[in-house]
Amino acid sequence: MTGAKRKKKSMPWSKMRMPRCEDFKLWCRRRLPILEWATHYSLKESLLPDTVSGMMLAVQQVAQGLAFAVLSSVHPVFGLYGSLFPAIIYAIFGMGRHVATGTFALTSLISANAVERLVPLSSQNLTTRSNTSVLGLSDFEMQRISVAAAVSFLGGVIQVAMFVLQLGSATFLITEPVVSAMTTGAATHVVTSQAKYLLGMKMPHISGPLGFFYMIATSLTCYCTNMENTYGLEVVGHIPKGIPPPRAPPMNILSAVITEAFGVALVGYVASLALAQGSAKKFRYSVDDNQEFLAHGLSNVIASFFFCIPSAAAMGRTAGLYSTGAKTQVACLISCIFVLIVIYTIGPLLYWLPMCVLASIIVVGLKGMLIQFRDLKRYWNVDKIDWGIWVSTYIFTICFAANVGLLFGVVCTTAIVIGRFPRANTLSTKNMKEMEFKVKTEMDDETLQRVKIISINNPLVFLNAKKFYNDIMNIIQKENTGNQPHDEIRKYEQSTLVSSLSGICNEEATQPCLNPKCSLILDCSGLTFSDYTGVSMLIEVYMDCKNKSVDVCLVHCAASLVKAMKYCGNLDSEKPIFFESVSAAISNMHLNKNLSILSDHSEI
Repeated sequence: MTGAKRKKKSMPWSKMRMPRCEDFKLWCRRRLPILEWATHYSLKESLLPDTVSGMMLAVQQVAQGLAFAVLSSVHPVFGLYGSLFPAIIYAIFGMGRHVATGTFALTSLISANAVERLVPLSSQNLTTRSNTSVLGLSDFEMQRISVAAAVSFLGGVIQVAMFVLQLGSATFLITEPVVSAMTTGAATHVVTSQAKYLLGMKMPHISGPLGFFYMIATSLTCYCTNMENTYGLEVVGHIPKGIPPPRAPPMNILSAVITEAFGVALVGYVASLALAQGSAKKFRYSVDDNQEFLAHGLSNVIASFFFCIPSAAAMGRTAGLYSTGAKTQVACLISCIFVLIVIYTIGPLLYWLPMCVLASIIVVGLKGMLIQFRDLKRYWNVDKIDWGIWVSTYIFTICFAANVGLLFGVVCTTAIVIGRFPRANTLSTKNMKEMEFKVKTEMDDETLQRVKIISINNPLVFLNAKKFYNDIMNIIQKENTGNQPHDEIRKYEQSTLVSSLSGICNEEATQPCLNPKCSLILDCSGLTFSDYTGVSMLIEVYMDCKNKSVDVCLVHCAASLVKAMKYCGNLDSEKPIFFESVSAAISNMHLNKNLSILSDHSEI
């Protein structure tokens, strides 16, 4: 009996197979994206634009590195290191081809809170510059960078832990209005923190709740009472040459910087992921949300051993890569070469660079975030609830902190959507079936055209927008798959096509090859409401099908949906896509088919 039990328990082990070489190669390609794109890199087509982009990016990296290091309350030279090591690590592990990781204003501001709290400015007089210390800097400067490196290390550990827990799949909760409001509010914080450098005033570091308003009050007081009597121009000062040997961050202060570490981990990841997803959408490739957690986590953890402040992707650098025509992450690697040249040769020449110039670099670099105020008009016209979420998230961010504003925006968005769903109709009263019809033409006897009629039976919001897109593309892909058995295809063609497009899908959908003979009709009678993300997804479906020469018609659309889609997207004004009924849409397709055939015949 005991032997039988032992044999039964050992059976699962016999079914397990040992990892093969192919499995290891697949894992490496999945976790090291550089192995995927580097093997297909074209020297002839990509090297020249990547080199030019890399040179321009290096200028941004050096200027912003110095500026954001000052913003992080550490010596400017550490900003140069923060522009070098994180960029190399992200190029290996990251998936965003136009994402330039390095020093970042928001993470620098968060890190400064820990630096100023644990190593206040009052302790500077207690230490002196020593030629025997690292880089010849004072113990005060080394203590400050140690705190910043500890924040970077712990923030990276949190991001890697989120990767292990597969929390990248939960990023659908962070909507575009929340990210826009959080980054705009944090940028407002950064701009006010630079007032003392721009105006040449001596003010202490201010942080914490309502710190935004205390900065403003102090500036007005200094200006009105003429408290600043010295007019000496503050400059960057000595920039040491070279890179010091790596050193582990102090582990005994990790518990003291856990709040700032969580802020760096969440805010830096959210801002970077938004840029990576925008790049992927623009150039039509995919980004794994969870892999981005690993890439940014390692960029912070490994770089912290090289005296680096917390890192993330910046909107200005990504926009620069767009404008200069960069193709791959090779542009970032080339920029690292030029940053390395600056560290070893040009660094000491930056001694007389005024601090007010660095402050202006910070403010100009935040231009892309500050002009997001213009998004308010778009949100108001598309969905007023998203407009309210943007405003409230912004207020929470400037009154407290970026991570608090982000948390509030996520909780508020989730609560509102959960409150709206129970009151919405989740079932369609119609039973639309897949159908075929024959188009009579003057040029041939008949042409068979397949029409896919899909009924949307649920609200379309950020919770189910990706699932909606995947379901539609999977239906069309299944229709156009030619390797299925004939009986299965016949059974599928005769089945009722009422698709319940709800729920959450975290898998990346492949782009199917749409058959031009297949036309798509979306019945929106069950679409009771939609938010900005849902409207954007509808437009994305239309544009993807249009690029493949597939006709798309929307029927039974509410007036608010038609207005939102026309306002939000670049729809074809010459070709109607909104119809009152399915029969009207089919009649329009019939007419377009006849006109197309007549046009082709006349050209021949």
